[in-house]
Amino acid sequence: MAGGMYVDQPRVLVVDDEKEVADAYALRLEGVAEVTIAYSGEEALEATDPSDPPDVILLDRHMPDLSGDDVLRELRGHDMHARIVMITAIDPGLDLLELPFDDYLCKPVERDDVRAAVDQQCQVLAYELLGEYFQLESKRSVIAAELPPKRLTDHEEFAALDARTDALRERVRRLLPDAETLLEAFSGIDREGY
Repeated sequence: MAGGMYVDQPRVLVVDDEKEVADAYALRLEGVAEVTIAYSGEEALEATDPSDPPDVILLDRHMPDLSGDDVLRELRGHDMHARIVMITAIDPGLDLLELPFDDYLCKPVERDDVRAAVDQQCQVLAYELLGEYFQLESKRSVIAAELPPKRLTDHEEFAALDARTDALRERVRRLLPDAETLLEAFSGIDREGY
């Protein structure tokens, strides 16, 4: 565990139009996370690849041109697994009921609180991904046990399922240090018909 964090080296995107603030959050995560910085909403959207998203996005609400609220809505429109934490000086109000964020921190935020929020959100993400992995691995295992390998060799949908399952497994392993025990127990279930 690096720096008291449960998750080792999560991938974090820090988004804030104030360069000093964004850089300060990146420094608070130095040594415990792989950090990318975006200094605007547009940069944040450009830096976020839905097929390979960061684990956690620390997002400021009040930015010129494209607000954090707009960035949040845009990101949630993509089919991607990332946890989004709003870190902002805007006092929370009832308007938050409409926003699809995962956590909300009011500035200023201390180093330990930033790390704790990232760590906590990574653990939540790991369990979400683990659920999806179990669902897909069950399908993959049953199909592989029941159908001859030559029938699956060139099947595009099965190949996509196979690739997605492997990617989920690796991401869960990275985010959840004790995942191997859960993954092995699930893989040990006999799924062949009788």
